[in-house]
Amino acid sequence: MMKNPIIDIQKGAWKTLQQDAMFVRKRVFIEEQQIPEAEEWDAQDERSIHFVMYHDTQPIATARLLENRSVGRVAVLKPYRGLNIGNKLMQAIVDYAKQQNLPDLKLSAQVYATGFYERLGFRQRGEIYDDCGIPHIEMFLNFD
Repeated sequence: MMKNPIIDIQKGAWKTLQQDAMFVRKRVFIEEQQIPEAEEWDAQDERSIHFVMYHDTQPIATARLLENRSVGRVAVLKPYRGLNIGNKLMQAIVDYAKQQNLPDLKLSAQVYATGFYERLGFRQRGEIYDDCGIPHIEMFLNFD
C-alpha cells in the first residue's frame, strides 16, 4: 500500500456512481459490519448526491448527501483507512455544501467515529441511539 495514493473524487447521481458506491458500501457495511442488506439500500440513494473516491480506477470510499442536508453512508475500504481518505471525502462534501450555500450539514455518526467528525467541525447533539445494532449519535456542522 502506498503512503499517499493518487486519489480522484467523483460526485454525481446514483445512476452514474451506483456500481462503485455499492462496491464500497457492500464491503464496509454488509460484509464488515454485518448490516443486513435490506437495511443498506433505500430510496434515498436515488435522491442523493453521491461522492466516490478512487485510487487509480478502484473505488475506495463513498458517501452520500441527502436532500435534507444529511451526510450518510460514509465508508472507506479497510486497506485505505488511516491515510486521510475519509477526511478528504468529507472535506469534498463540506466544500460542495458551501458552494451550494447550504446553511449546515448533519449526520448520524457511529459513536466510535465521533472524534473523526469533530475534527471536521461537527458537534454532537442529543442522545446515543441504536441503528442496526450499532450505537449512533446525531452530529451537526453549521456554516455561519
